[in-house]
Amino acid sequence: MNNTVGVLALQGAYQKHIDSLFRIGFESHLIRKPSELDRCAALILPGGESTTISLLIQEYGLYQPIIDFSKNNPVMGICAGMILMADEVNDERIKPLGLMPFKASRNYYGRQVKSFSADTKLSFDEKPFNAPFIRAPGIERLDPEITVLAKYDNNAVMIGAGSHIALSFHPELTGDTRIHEYWLRHLL
Repeated sequence: MNNTVGVLALQGAYQKHIDSLFRIGFESHLIRKPSELDRCAALILPGGESTTISLLIQEYGLYQPIIDFSKNNPVMGICAGMILMADEVNDERIKPLGLMPFKASRNYYGRQVKSFSADTKLSFDEKPFNAPFIRAPGIERLDPEITVLAKYDNNAVMIGAGSHIALSFHPELTGDTRIHEYWLRHLL
């Protein structure tokens, strides 16, 4: 079985995902070209600056290849990656990939200076997850086929649809690998 996870490496915080994947025994591969997706069983769209990542995905010819990859492979979007996975975004500069039926809202929890960490309740584990929210996006609309996997302050902050998950927060910045493990071990 191919257990290589691609990590989009155009801009943003991709190295911490590679470190998390290593800790749980998964190989990783940096994705900068469409052909590199062929080596992977799953893909992480990391945090970063969503407008920049959106432009770079188009510039590097990755827009349609990521959509095609997602039809048969799990994708996890973190923060900016979550915004890109939506089918609608509250910022017209972003061309979302439409991998999951929800509307993302940029900077929902405030700008950089409003960043914080808070315990979230995971649907798949009783122990709270201390989640770093950094210029975190929110969710304005969820279609019925979306499953809420984590909440903070009664807001969905981690959602799933099929083999895809999207998060408002950054699990890779913690030493806690439960979310990466859940995604890969239950969905691959």
